[in-house]
Amino acid sequence: MIQTNYNPDVLTCLANLSNDEVFTPPNLVNDMLDLLPAKLWRDPNARFLDPVSKTGVCLREIAKRLMLGLENQIPNKQERINHIFCQQLYGIAITELTALLSRRSVYCSKTANGKYSVCETFDDEQGNILYRRMQHTWEGGKCTYCGASQEVYDRDKGLETYAYNFIHTDKPEEIFNMKFDVIIGNPPYQMSDGGGRDSGAISLYHKFIEQAKKLNPRYLSMIIPARWYSGGKGLDEFRDEMLNDKRLAQIHDFPETSDCFPGLNIRGGVCYFLWDREHKGDCKITNYKNGTVLSTSQRPLLEPKSNVFVRYNEAINILRKVKKFNEKTFDETVSTRKPFGLDSNFSDFNKSKTDSHNILLYRFGENGFVREDQVLKNKHWIKEIKVLVSKASPGGDSYPHQIISKPIVADKMTCSTETYLVVGIYNSKKIADNVAKYMQTRFFRFMMSLIKNTQNISRGVFSFVPIQDFNEEWTDEKLFSKYGITVSEIEFIDTLIRQME
Repeated sequence: MIQTNYNPDVLTCLANLSNDEVFTPPNLVNDMLDLLPAKLWRDPNARFLDPVSKTGVCLREIAKRLMLGLENQIPNKQERINHIFCQQLYGIAITELTALLSRRSVYCSKTANGKYSVCETFDDEQGNILYRRMQHTWEGGKCTYCGASQEVYDRDKGLETYAYNFIHTDKPEEIFNMKFDVIIGNPPYQMSDGGGRDSGAISLYHKFIEQAKKLNPRYLSMIIPARWYSGGKGLDEFRDEMLNDKRLAQIHDFPETSDCFPGLNIRGGVCYFLWDREHKGDCKITNYKNGTVLSTSQRPLLEPKSNVFVRYNEAINILRKVKKFNEKTFDETVSTRKPFGLDSNFSDFNKSKTDSHNILLYRFGENGFVREDQVLKNKHWIKEIKVLVSKASPGGDSYPHQIISKPIVADKMTCSTETYLVVGIYNSKKIADNVAKYMQTRFFRFMMSLIKNTQNISRGVFSFVPIQDFNEEWTDEKLFSKYGITVSEIEFIDTLIRQME
């Protein structure tokens, strides 16, 4: 039977503008609101702020809860609507377009004082959902507030500047001149830094969190990319502050972005959190897979002698077993990026070997040959046996992962472009072969995965991988036995790491 009277929620039907401007599904907003104490919905004095309003969905869903919670205290429906929208709900739109969309979602009118607005007491068009066109503050070609490139974002008056109101001020408390009990939202994730192909984009979401904390709300909740756990450009200070903040009460972790945002892929997944001003202690970590809870654990955000967050609850016991051996780790041997000083697009090579071009160059695509004087760094490595691995991860975000491409044992008289990292330098081919075989074990790649949550591999993601005695060959069976990995723990590893292709 065909249902003819179905009216879908328009906010479930909107396509995301980009990976940077992600619209939040209503069901996800309600999951975040469920983290808040129920007594808030019965408090006529509680104030809520969405500082990054895009569709108005956060404020709309809060309004629904307040309408029910305040029914006994304010029985008259219109009076209750007027009170909630005028005295309790506040938003800051990120663009002029989203300001109109947010007001339409919340007030049922693109102008707060319009004919069709459900609230009768506003005397201006914006109501409590503000938008003001801002300009970046340029210094040395960058914005001093958000780091935007002047070359990219210094725009004509008819174009959006993406100078977001909430973070382009030193005094966010003056925007509304009031205290808020709850700040909640889904901030813009990143913006172009105007650099070349290797510069990419700068993270932006942490600036909204830092600004929100300045307002000292009772509760703060935002959904953001999970790459801050261990990586992310410009996020080191933010990560250190977050992971040492005892007020971080809950993290809900989604390695697969589609569990939150259908059809969207953000490498490393996403998370939403609850920051509770009165909370002190361990954090409740909830892992999700395929839309269901995988596990929940109350634990510290940082393991001893670690500066990154391990997302998987089931992985903690495995990590602790490995760390008990107190072995050296691969981050001590892996090179930094561009190990021989050659860009990935380096093209001044011969396709065949000659007397002068006698060094084999490993590069993306067809290999070639170069002269020794063309190698800019680590020339002493040229005549050594080494193991290389591609800097870029293979495949997408579907589980189980491969994590790394098959390593290459590079003989003497070789080098590479920055497409590869040098894993280590070895005295014999036998030892190098054993290292390469070790790297292909599920154990090795699982230990990498505890840190790695972006596409590119860096030295730091090897920090949990122990160095073995490579005079012998290592297999998963030997490694699982050595570290006392149980059958259930092996099964968990198998859900994350697939056999090397």
